[in-house]
Amino acid sequence: MRQKPGETMERTTTAPHAPPDAERLRRWRMVLGADSADSTGRALTGQDAAMDSALNALYGGGGGGAKKPNGRGTGGRSAGLGASAPSVARWLGDIRTYFPSSVVQVMQRDAIDRLGLATLLLEPEMLEAVEPDVHLVGTLLSLSKAMPETTKETARAVVRRVVEDLEARLESRTRTTLTGALDRSARISRPRHRDIDWDRTIRANLKNYLTLPAPDTATTAETTGTTTTAETTGTTTTAETTGTTTGATGTVVPERLIGYGRSSRSAKKDIVLCVDQSGSMAASVVHASVFGAVLASMRTLSTRLVVFDTAVVDLTDQLDDPVDVLFGTQLGGGTDINRALAYCQSRITRPADTVVVLISDLYEGGIRDEMLKRVAAMKDSGVQFVTLLALSDEGAPAYDHEHAAALGALGAPAFACTPDLFPDVMAAAIEKRPLPIPDKEHQP
Repeated sequence: MRQKPGETMERTTTAPHAPPDAERLRRWRMVLGADSADSTGRALTGQDAAMDSALNALYGGGGGGAKKPNGRGTGGRSAGLGASAPSVARWLGDIRTYFPSSVVQVMQRDAIDRLGLATLLLEPEMLEAVEPDVHLVGTLLSLSKAMPETTKETARAVVRRVVEDLEARLESRTRTTLTGALDRSARISRPRHRDIDWDRTIRANLKNYLTLPAPDTATTAETTGTTTTAETTGTTTTAETTGTTTGATGTVVPERLIGYGRSSRSAKKDIVLCVDQSGSMAASVVHASVFGAVLASMRTLSTRLVVFDTAVVDLTDQLDDPVDVLFGTQLGGGTDINRALAYCQSRITRPADTVVVLISDLYEGGIRDEMLKRVAAMKDSGVQFVTLLALSDEGAPAYDHEHAAALGALGAPAFACTPDLFPDVMAAAIEKRPLPIPDKEHQP
């Protein structure tokens, strides 16, 4: 079907004085496909014809696939695209010419899924022609073990472009949000005199402001032999400015002191990212790797990245380069969350200062009851436990509702999280306050 790119037909340029009926027929013709030409009575020319040809190559019903009414195929291989690398490369160039980047990415994903073109991505010429995005990175990672040496460098360059774009979008806000959260979590309420944050202490105690009686100006002048500041400078006193009696002074009674935590070279918080690398979690793996690299670059955090399927791999030593992290993953395979959490639990040395983030759709292939007991034990020890069903810009993911509900009952609600929301989730976990769960009423 052609609905996905059909939405972009609104943007197609037409003759400036085309009659409304003719424009309506042109749009229907573009949406319905080549086999609708007779029913619409509309022929396409120029750029419209070229766009239609690119769409028909992917969404048309050619190549032996049975057709439905109105020109829609059943999803058989298209005669216009085939599995030839040169023709696919030309098609990729065409769609980048005629459609915006966001639509190109959708059409690329559809081409890979509908026409089985994944193996063609093993050719460097093909990789140079595609529009890089998170989903393409996931496909490349799933093919990494079969990728010939001649293609690996091109693939790494494609992956790096996506990673750098994500870092540019996410790094600054992540640093700012988490630095503020770390500062707030480090503040103390019984500071030494030299550690008092006077600005915050005064603001926190303004409700305790007391106005003192005004001194006798004449007596003070006789005693000290000086004039008041107001007489000398011709300005009013603070008390006059605020509407109190002229010459009056006041004081703040600090019932609550706020102080800076002592500076330390050691990390304030330990972060453990435990990421499911099953095939359905590809986009989450990409985003988690980028965030892991950003968190690892903050010296006030100690960050560990663990990926798992039925085996567990610790990629912490590669966090300085998220591209190395991504190529260290192996998308696909089963899932053993319990084993992964057991490994993470064994690496926790400061439970009260540790945040564990499990990123998984919760389809557990291991021991369910043991997994839940492990989460409960970590929370009882003081660990902040966060469960993300997905870390991506996509819609609601498929997940195990029973396991999600069980985790929610333990005080670890499971929810999907977009990359833009992730810094706020981490800040809340660091400060040990309620998590900003989106659409909380719809969560399990």
